[in-house]
Amino acid sequence: MLAYTIGVVLFALGICVSIALHEAGHMWTAKKFGMQVRRYFVGFGPTLFSFRRGETEYGVKAVPLGGFCDIAGMTALDEVKPEEAKRAMWRYPVWKRTVVLAAGSGMHFLIGFLVLLVMAGSLGLPNLDGDPKVQAVSECVRDVQDREQLAEFDEQACGPGDPAPAKEAGLRSGDVITAVDGEPVADIGETTSLVQEREGPTPITVDRDGTTVETVVDVERIQRPNLDEAAVEEGAPETVTVGMIGVGFAQYLQYSAVEAAPATVMFTGDMFHRTWNALLRLPERIPLVVESIFGAERDPNTPVSVVGASRLGGETVQQGMWEVFFLLLASLNFFVGIFNLLPLLPLDGGHIAVTWYERARDWLRKLRGKAAGGPVDYSKLSAVTMVVIIIGGGFVLLTVTADIVNPIRLTD
Repeated sequence: MLAYTIGVVLFALGICVSIALHEAGHMWTAKKFGMQVRRYFVGFGPTLFSFRRGETEYGVKAVPLGGFCDIAGMTALDEVKPEEAKRAMWRYPVWKRTVVLAAGSGMHFLIGFLVLLVMAGSLGLPNLDGDPKVQAVSECVRDVQDREQLAEFDEQACGPGDPAPAKEAGLRSGDVITAVDGEPVADIGETTSLVQEREGPTPITVDRDGTTVETVVDVERIQRPNLDEAAVEEGAPETVTVGMIGVGFAQYLQYSAVEAAPATVMFTGDMFHRTWNALLRLPERIPLVVESIFGAERDPNTPVSVVGASRLGGETVQQGMWEVFFLLLASLNFFVGIFNLLPLLPLDGGHIAVTWYERARDWLRKLRGKAAGGPVDYSKLSAVTMVVIIIGGGFVLLTVTADIVNPIRLTD
């Protein structure tokens, strides 16, 4: 229980730091361009403490669920003092305002990238390509009759005479299998399929630290539970006989200092792609969240709130799954960063859209020989903004409720 609590606290702290850095991104870029930053606060509600340095007041508030950076004249409707007028944000060029508004999401992307970069050189990044890299060589292989026994297999002691094909053939952790019985393999799926079809002495080629090594492994035919549930329901046998050699493939790949940066860039691109797809599918998953509140099994792919993410963070620490903990933290930052850039007020992306609308409008007016128009009247957008706030608030309430009454769990 202590480990779980530590995990929840650490993940919540990670969220708070991300929020603080989001607002810091706005502040640092605004100050860099000469805009006047009045206040920078982490949290909402009553002020716990604050101090002033230069023209900016810094502080922490009681509810650590957000924060804000108060830039003078963020919109033309904001009241500014006479001494602030020349440095009001709305007076600055479009590109500078865009940089300041996008800097919050930029900080989330930077946080996510740095988390993944540290993982690449330490815990490793997920083996998305399924490279057949050996992580562990088993002491033996043996018949397993059901799934419960399979889940506990690693804890079972090997008996006298139990075969150990991979170990006896000299395979090592770190070997990358490149061919089975003369057939090249590119991923874990191909490797597993070819091995399961074999029996007896089988040539296997591996890449060992850049050197090609040829070996012969005596593939053992053993019984394993049939993992194809649909086939079993249709009458297929509950156990199948397959060829096994006794290796476990790496689920995470570690990289050298030279390899870590490019590997992180590639993995970050993949995460952006997955996050964007998840965002597009968000509306269709809302009904599943509602159903889970009323007793339906919770789909692990449904959205979670900060509460649910923190609970998952606690479970990962409790089970020693630090790789998953940091992946969750990176994923959350990428999601928030992308979501915040959607062209909807009051999100930063909405303010960016208004800024560029002004730019496009003034360009068209110039083509027609007219003077530039004034800043957009945000009061005319208040109804749309309120709709977005209500929908967003409802979404938060919905996911928080689901995460309390029917949370997603890593294990049953």
